[in-house]
Order: sequence, then structure tokens, then C-alpha cells
Amino acid sequence: MGRGAVAAIGGGVALLAYLVGVLELADHVTGHHWALDLMCFAVAGIVWTWPAARLIRWVQDGRT
Repeated sequence: MGRGAVAAIGGGVALLAYLVGVLELADHVTGHHWALDLMCFAVAGIVWTWPAARLIRWVQDGRT
């Protein structure tokens, strides 16, 4: 199995786990104040890019 397949499967599973975690956290955070909602979803929308970029870099040239 090549790096692309491993990244697709592993990245998909990790993204699903991240999504479940963010939604569980959002259940506890949202609804208090609109600014807290905005901050929560803005941070959650940006944080996933760092591991995704690292995974893409690993697939492209083998760096970790």
C-alpha cells in the first residue's frame, strides 16, 4: 500500500475523529454567547490544517 492510500485512509479516520470531538465540544460551548461560538468554530476550522499539511507533506516527499 502506497503513501497516498495510507494517507487517505488514516487522514479520513483522523478527520472523522476530529469532527466528532469538535462537535462534542461545541455542544458544551455553543449557546452561551455569539462571540464564544464564533471563536470556537473559527479555531476548530483552522486547527485541522496543521496536521493535514503535515500529512500532505509526508505523502509528497517523505518528510515527517
